[in-house]
Amino acid sequence: MGSGLADQRRLAGSRPQRILLVCTQRLGDVLLTTPLARSLKAAWPEARLDALVLPGTEGALAGNADFDHVMALPPRVGLRERFVQLRSLWRRYDLALSPLPTDRARLACWVAGRRRIGVLHADRERSKALWLDQWVAFDDLDTHTVSMGLRLAELLGIPPIPRVVPPSAPRDRLTRLLARLPADGRDRYVVLHPYPKFAYKMWTPAGWLALARWLQAQGHAVVLSGGPDAAEQAQAQQIARHLDDAHGVLNLAGELSLGETAELIRSAALFVGPDTVASHIAAATGTPTLALFGPSNPVKWGPWPKDWPQLASPWQRQGSARQGNVYLLQGEDARGCVPCLQEGCDRHVDSSSDCLLNLSAQRVIAAASELLRHG
Repeated sequence: MGSGLADQRRLAGSRPQRILLVCTQRLGDVLLTTPLARSLKAAWPEARLDALVLPGTEGALAGNADFDHVMALPPRVGLRERFVQLRSLWRRYDLALSPLPTDRARLACWVAGRRRIGVLHADRERSKALWLDQWVAFDDLDTHTVSMGLRLAELLGIPPIPRVVPPSAPRDRLTRLLARLPADGRDRYVVLHPYPKFAYKMWTPAGWLALARWLQAQGHAVVLSGGPDAAEQAQAQQIARHLDDAHGVLNLAGELSLGETAELIRSAALFVGPDTVASHIAAATGTPTLALFGPSNPVKWGPWPKDWPQLASPWQRQGSARQGNVYLLQGEDARGCVPCLQEGCDRHVDSSSDCLLNLSAQRVIAAASELLRHG
């Protein structure tokens, strides 16, 4: 932990009126800052709380009442445009925070905040502590992303609230879309989200199809979700084409905002997805959630169950487990390398992961069956 005792007392005793939370990373990172936001708003309900994110990630905070305003900061602009961006933020906030150990996030905090709180890689970034008034050491291995962010709440002397807040949206359009399902399937649908952003997190198309057919045989309608990317939509279409319309199938890949996706999942009997933001959203809604994990570190990135009461991670590094409304099913490989903490077997985001390719449909169906039986 950085800064002296006098600084800690001064910050803990202050009541900021304007707060900026900086999270200039991916959608999942933005979503997992919401426990910190909830903690800040609970401690200082009269304060204005804004967020600074990257374009395209604002959807993770859609409908989140803890934020007064969400700003998007384009990452690739010329020097003149960057100067204009930063000047517009200059010392506008009493307090600026970021749970990210990046120069971009620290610079935004330094520019925007009269007080700056953040994280550092203590072993190699101590020289950058001058950008921050207080900091905690960043742990990328044994501390969950939610817990890491909440260490900043503890640093400020406010109670940490370990609750991920999912996005939300009006349900009118979603209700009209769900009306395409057979009447008896609208209350028994299961959401499948087959396509993650990166190939190394993917399960097999054959596995998804086997799972979907089993769900239909159990009397559940199948709703496919996904983003606007062409590859996501193509895989969802491929699965939908091989399912029985009479049992209920609805492909909504590319049709919903992130807030609408959260509303879709909130009313589902079950959600099944890979290591992606949709699985984190599903866990936060309280819907029974089956998350398929391969190379990623569950301790840090496992979906945070709704109402999980502790600051410690719900997950161990190795092995499948159920915690609350979430069943984390880990892939398998004869080499015993799961999780390898790498980007697939070929160490890049477009490679495959044998541990997920070897994950049988039978294991996934068994886990889904348990969640459907016991909720």
